Amino acid sequence: MVKLPFTDRTEAGRLLGAELARRKLPGHVIVLALPRGGVPVGFEVAKILHAPLDVVVVRKIGVPFEPELAMGAIAGTSVEVLDQRLIDEFRISQKQIEAVLAKERAEVQRREKLYRGDRPALDLHDQTALLVDDGLATGSTMVAAARHVCALKPVKTIIAVPVGSIGACERLQKEADELVCLATPESFFAVGEWFVHFPQLDDKQVQNILEESRLSAVIK
Repeated sequence: MVKLPFTDRTEAGRLLGAELARRKLPGHVIVLALPRGGVPVGFEVAKILHAPLDVVVVRKIGVPFEPELAMGAIAGTSVEVLDQRLIDEFRISQKQIEAVLAKERAEVQRREKLYRGDRPALDLHDQTALLVDDGLATGSTMVAAARHVCALKPVKTIIAVPVGSIGACERLQKEADELVCLATPESFFAVGEWFVHFPQLDDKQVQNILEESRLSAVIK
């Protein structure tokens, strides 16, 4: 039984990595973290599993007049997950949706370039894709990430998080071959409530973590 709250993302990543190591995953695992909060978790998991670390850039699609309220998510340049019930409820037009999508597609491309530079994304063919985030609230962004990754034809897709809502975990079980979640509290408002320290990360911090992971792999 995992004791909540976690101290921080680093501790959560170590605990998650230890659990995954106990499960003896298939060889050729690639850890794919969701920026920004999933990257420090993924970094610890990748270290424990001796696996390469990469990112899957996912963006929330916010309601035009209430950007913090998600009406869906986008991953890569093509995978879109939309909450049609919410869209209908708020009478959001197709034109409004397309405007938000265009903005978020541009942001996905910006972050892909920023985080990866000129390096291509890791090839998932014949690999086990291990998707990692710092937690699941609604699960919308992870759904988009999982569908994007599945389209790249890995041999197996696993979603792994330290904490998640019961509803989100039930939803994500249908999107991957396996779901690993260390804790599913009954009362769940936000991911951050399950961490003592839960600071927001900036792009530079994400770049530094990814670079440290790459240098560690070269040294080994």
